[in-house]
Amino acid sequence: MKYKREILKNQKDKKFTGTVQGSGKSYVFIIPDDETYGHDFFVPRHSVNGAYHGDKVLAAHVKGTEDEAYILRILERGSETVIGTFARKGNNACVYPDNPKQPEIFVPLTHSAGARNNDKVVCKITSYPQNKAPGGEIVEILGEGGELEAEEISIIRAYDLEEEFPEAVLEEAREVAKENIALGVREDFRDKLIITIDGEDTRDIDDGVSLERKGKNFVLGVHIADVSHYVKPGTALDNDAYGRGTSVYFPDRVLPMLPKELSNGACSLNEGEDRYAMSCIMTFTPEGERLDYKICKSVIRSRHRTAYTEITALLDGDKSACGKYPDLVEVAEDMQSLCLAMESRRERLGSVNLDVKEAHIYVNGEGEIVIPPAERTISQRIIEQFMISANEAVAEFLERRGAPCLYRIHEQPAPEKANTFFAFLKDLGVKVKCDCEDLEPIDFQKILKTVDDKPFFSVVNKVMLRSMQKARYSEENKGHFGLASECYCHFTSPIRRYPDLFVHRALKAVLEGKKFDKLKSFAHDAGVDCSARERVADECERKVDDLYKLYFMAERLGEEYDAVISGVTSFGIFAELDNTVEGLIPLEDLPKDSYKYYEDKFTLAGAKYTFKLGGKVKVKVADCDLGRMKVLFKLIV
Repeated sequence: MKYKREILKNQKDKKFTGTVQGSGKSYVFIIPDDETYGHDFFVPRHSVNGAYHGDKVLAAHVKGTEDEAYILRILERGSETVIGTFARKGNNACVYPDNPKQPEIFVPLTHSAGARNNDKVVCKITSYPQNKAPGGEIVEILGEGGELEAEEISIIRAYDLEEEFPEAVLEEAREVAKENIALGVREDFRDKLIITIDGEDTRDIDDGVSLERKGKNFVLGVHIADVSHYVKPGTALDNDAYGRGTSVYFPDRVLPMLPKELSNGACSLNEGEDRYAMSCIMTFTPEGERLDYKICKSVIRSRHRTAYTEITALLDGDKSACGKYPDLVEVAEDMQSLCLAMESRRERLGSVNLDVKEAHIYVNGEGEIVIPPAERTISQRIIEQFMISANEAVAEFLERRGAPCLYRIHEQPAPEKANTFFAFLKDLGVKVKCDCEDLEPIDFQKILKTVDDKPFFSVVNKVMLRSMQKARYSEENKGHFGLASECYCHFTSPIRRYPDLFVHRALKAVLEGKKFDKLKSFAHDAGVDCSARERVADECERKVDDLYKLYFMAERLGEEYDAVISGVTSFGIFAELDNTVEGLIPLEDLPKDSYKYYEDKFTLAGAKYTFKLGGKVKVKVADCDLGRMKVLFKLIV
């Protein structure tokens, strides 16, 4: 305490506000709100002053140090609740948080709500006594620890995601969904051969496509559910959708942005049903060059609801698929031709086609977890290219008219990260001639082509991805580095993404000749908030996916697999299977050697054994550690 009193006498220490990161058991860090500091501040335990992870604080920089600070005052607590495991201790109890950065919570038995040992619970923090653990009360029991559903709900609660809709939102959704479809001033495309192509377990269908020949050219129609017709600005539906920002998808459930009356009903492009849509009609040459486009409000009727597997089978000449969809055989072939032409054109422009595996985890009819090998089929590539083309046309349409837009931007990699990546390539023997200060997408594409036939191709993909910035939403157009696109937005999924709904409103304002001042003033905040909600959803989805992978592998203890080294650390190596499951081989379980960790080279090297990112290994499933959320492998030498 003497140290603290002496510091507080120094009135010259510069004050700043920030957010606490860390457990507080020994020390914490403060991330300053003012980004011009360019670094975080270290706070030793005796200067934490009762602050915990996530708290907003007023702090002061210790004069004479580079990055040490002490906390003066807690401005706002970061968490009102803690998700964790209940444990009784004599006449009292505590909650051990799932997030190790959060403090343990003391809970009197009179406030335990009947929780039992090892129950997963939601605990409300009720007090912060000085020099003692915070006090709390149990407000919800999620189930027994170790049970998949209880563990999954715990993750969802930890990210504060909404599972239910307020009654006012549900009532509004039910009311607007009753409206009958009327043509009005819309284009009538109900006679067109429009189909939807999705995964078998897709819950909401918001995009349909049509393709016709016009001489040698292709006329592609991308028809997107007109959600903005039903969700008006300022309504309960709109405010709730904005708060959610996005739908969140898990192997066994979805937390939708909109109630099912819209997401699975009035806005879903169900087969054989009339639907309001926003259509982007584009003409392409056989080489994939876009000649023109038109954007309009429309009424459509999907002729077929198809799955990726069915369209792929159709293109493979499968008799069953051809018999089921005789009217799609020629159309599917044209779709494939246009897709390949679009891909070739994008490659010429320098598009960075990262070969990143994405797991498709689901629960089958018997309740079993299924994780098939990751693959990207031609039918998925078709939809991907068609949607990208529509997104570009819409972004260009709005930019040329000075209309507001939430652009999907992907800025070029930061020079320091690019340097690290290039140093890694040099160690692999890959020569690179690039300017880190002025990178172009084609620079990265050339690197991928150089290593295309090398055994370390997949690892170069992964390290390249780490070197790149994360895409986000912005009212300013800064281009999309990965797609080598000068102008890009998200238009094609308004059922599940709020930025797409924003873009639809901007399109309608232009098409209907209305003012868009309010939209323009809202764009900045919408971009920041929607990007933040997307990050939360992505993190939560990854956590739940990891949970399902853990339970999947727990049924396969002792089984052997071929794997690729996907991560190298000072405490061991990570290996990834074909189905994207990743496991840790701890340092102590590696062959005995004097290992040294080279962080910049992604290498753990010893006198006899060396482990590098991308190396091939054979592993055995040793354990599944729920506490650390890690699959543990044993190396088979």
